[in-house]
Amino acid sequence: MSAEPRINDRIRVPEVRLVGPNGEQVGIVSIGDALKLAQEADLDLVEVAATARPPVCKLMDYGKFKYESAMKAREARRNQAYTIIKEIKLRPKIDPHDYETKKGHVVRFLKAGDKVKVTIMFRGREQSRPELGFRLLQRLAEDVTELGFVESQPKQDGRNMIMVIGPHKKKAEAKAERAAAKARREDSPEDQAHVDDEVAAPQE
Repeated sequence: MSAEPRINDRIRVPEVRLVGPNGEQVGIVSIGDALKLAQEADLDLVEVAATARPPVCKLMDYGKFKYESAMKAREARRNQAYTIIKEIKLRPKIDPHDYETKKGHVVRFLKAGDKVKVTIMFRGREQSRPELGFRLLQRLAEDVTELGFVESQPKQDGRNMIMVIGPHKKKAEAKAERAAAKARREDSPEDQAHVDDEVAAPQE
C-alpha cells in the first residue's frame, strides 16, 4: 500500500470533516463541497486521517507541503549524531602513568559524547584476582564521574572484565558545544584587540 495520502478526486467518500488551510475547523461537509472549496482557494484537498469517521481532510498546497517535509527530513538526517562505542583496554596491575594516559582517552571520548567500553584483561594467575579489576574499574568510574556514568556494571566475560561508561552529554550536544567553542576562539576579544593594536600602531 502507498504511504501517500489520497488527494482531491482520489478521495471517494460521501462526506469529510474539513479543516481549513490555517487549521480552522470547517466541519462536516459533502465531498463535492470540499472539492469546490479547494478549487476556489487554489489548494488541494488532502486526506490526513483516513480511518476517522468521517475521514478528516485538510485544504493545503500539497506540492509545497511535500517539499517542506522532504527538506525537514533531510535536515534532521544531517543533524543526526550517532553514539559511538569506543574501547579502552587495561591490565589489572597497570602503572600510574599508563593509567593516567588511558583515563585521558576516556575523558576525551566522554566529552565528545561517545560511550566507552572499558575492558580489563587478566592473564595467568591474575584470573584468580577479579577484585583487582573490579577496583580498577570503580576507580576509573569515580575519576570521570563528572563526564559519565556507569551504564553497564562490571561483569566477567571469560578472561576479561567489562564495564560500559555512558556520557552525560548526548553526541549532538557535545558537537554543538565544540562548534560554539570554536566560534568563540575565532571571535575572541584578545584576537580582535591584537588586530586593533596592529591597525593603530604608527607606521615607521
